[in-house]
Amino acid sequence: MARALMGLLRRLMPATLFGRLALLLLVTALISHALALTMMFELRPGPPPHHHHHHPDELGGPPPMMHWGLLLDITIRLTAVALAAWVGASWLSQPIKRLAHAALELGHDIGRPPLLMQGPKECREATQVFNQMQAQIQQQLNDRDRFVAAVSHDLRTPLTRLRLRAEGIEHPEQRRKFQQDIIEMDEMIRATLDYLRGSADAEERVPLDVTALLDSIREDQVALGHTVTLAGRAEPMVAQASALRRCVVNLVENAIRYGQCAELRLVDSQDTLRIEVHDRGAGLPEDELGKVMAPFYRVEGSRNRQHGGVGLGLSIAQDIARHHRGQLQLRNGDAGGLVASVILPR
Repeated sequence: MARALMGLLRRLMPATLFGRLALLLLVTALISHALALTMMFELRPGPPPHHHHHHPDELGGPPPMMHWGLLLDITIRLTAVALAAWVGASWLSQPIKRLAHAALELGHDIGRPPLLMQGPKECREATQVFNQMQAQIQQQLNDRDRFVAAVSHDLRTPLTRLRLRAEGIEHPEQRRKFQQDIIEMDEMIRATLDYLRGSADAEERVPLDVTALLDSIREDQVALGHTVTLAGRAEPMVAQASALRRCVVNLVENAIRYGQCAELRLVDSQDTLRIEVHDRGAGLPEDELGKVMAPFYRVEGSRNRQHGGVGLGLSIAQDIARHHRGQLQLRNGDAGGLVASVILPR
């Protein structure tokens, strides 16, 4: 019975938000008037007895009960209007909050399920537009992936041929310079393609032993002859293993390139995991700390071609941190050098 009554109310409910608010105010006004009139009649004083002697001052004003009835009438009407305003505000705020939450989630996961089509007509129309926008963004990212794959193949194929031909150069110094140029070009292509892939990475999130991940990065860098240390431990967390590894490797390579070494530190807590990468370089001017994470940005003097790189390592690391709902922070260390901190929420 109750379910049938609710179904009837849903069918009678106007489709638009304007119609629902208008109906709400109309029903509220009718109910508040009915309640106020009912209470006034209930509290209306009866006729005074004929033998009762009235004081002269009492004949000029309304009975005391009429004052209470008027106050009750005002109270009921104000309460009804306030209740209607609260319900109307809820109708307005809930769809907006739902869209705002969906937009926030979209920034972290473009592949999230589409929003359900529910609520009044205006909300359903907004939801439909939002879902169409999400589908268009996904299509654009898929097109970009295909373009990146094509460019990767087209660029690496001639580089491979050049690398083979460089082996035939007889002059040792010329051969070394030629091979160095090829390595730099290959690094530029790899970094640029990694950045373009960015948020289109569909890697699954899995429980990850962050301590073991950083230790393997340290071992790889030490095997290459670099000075890299690791301090601290962390409990496992859910993350994209390959993406997080690429994030930390970029920071470590950046520290080695500009600071000769890298000191990895893990700072774990109940709410966040902080991965810090310290170097012993010259650090950065304070006004450059936020700028260097922009794609292809290079600081004059300290970050030039002689160091290698194309100015994308920090940008890629920042994007990966954001995809994990975290952030990348840069600061100058107390004892000198630069400190890059990846802060990930648990």
